[in-house]
Amino acid sequence: MNPSRLLFPLLLAVLPAQALNTAQIIASSLSADCLHYRIVGICYWLYCTPFGCSVRTSVKVKHSLPDLVVSTYAVPGHNPWQEMAFIGSPIPGVAEGGGDTNPREGDPKTKIRFKNADAFGHPGGETFYKFLSGFGYNCRSPAVAFQPYFVSTFDAAAWRTGIPESFYPEALTPGLREVGQTGDLWGNVYPRAGALGQTHDYKAGAVIAQRSADIVTRTGQPHVYLPLTTSPRDGYWPPDPVQENQPDNHGWQMLSPAMSQQCITFPDRSSEDAYADRLSDTGGYAWTLWRPYSCCQRRGQTFLGSTGG
Repeated sequence: MNPSRLLFPLLLAVLPAQALNTAQIIASSLSADCLHYRIVGICYWLYCTPFGCSVRTSVKVKHSLPDLVVSTYAVPGHNPWQEMAFIGSPIPGVAEGGGDTNPREGDPKTKIRFKNADAFGHPGGETFYKFLSGFGYNCRSPAVAFQPYFVSTFDAAAWRTGIPESFYPEALTPGLREVGQTGDLWGNVYPRAGALGQTHDYKAGAVIAQRSADIVTRTGQPHVYLPLTTSPRDGYWPPDPVQENQPDNHGWQMLSPAMSQQCITFPDRSSEDAYADRLSDTGGYAWTLWRPYSCCQRRGQTFLGSTGG
């Protein structure tokens, strides 16, 4: 039996069910389901010495890494991650309040919800990499633990107005850049702002999380943020920017209000009743964003190529 499947519930058992703190987040990263470790090919290296050259090989692996903790919540300063909540505190006159409206007049099935969002580097650090080393050679994430990559209160101008993205083709074209599909549509990715027309609070939180991850994993976006991007190099292939509805591109592991060992992409269930255990009493949600990396051990001075995905 995989020891992580025993360790995970034991670590969580000593923590309050409704509290989300750093120790709990680190424990949650010991998830073999989200890691999805596999050998996908072979890398070829040219190794040269004064006595000649030879071709050496190394195993190419692919697995996901917990890059970010992404939180969405109704009121500034109420991030479910307790130790980091102060960073998203209200800014008087700039970023105050949140929540949602009453149902729109004449249409009780619609509601505008507003949520703040934060994205911090996952705190797992060496604890996670020690766990990962048991699987064999592994890749590294460029994410820095606790680094604030996105805090919506600092991005108030764009996050609270939707400008300029409300005028982008992605925001104006039905069916373009949407979370879900016809019959189970949760919301649009653009404009990447805090307001969303959605009656279901969990779905609203999920779409807002998707929006913030969409920003952070790209460069040159019209927001105040720190990009989490890196370039491929010999023997190392980082993931593409986050793209909605693509399970091979990223995964979401729920941390709050309910802890999960599984990774999903939104939308993750089809039955409305199935979301009851995921609704937050406070309007606050948190997920770990996992993304897939590929790499192989350097075994020569020159990279010749690789096989596999």
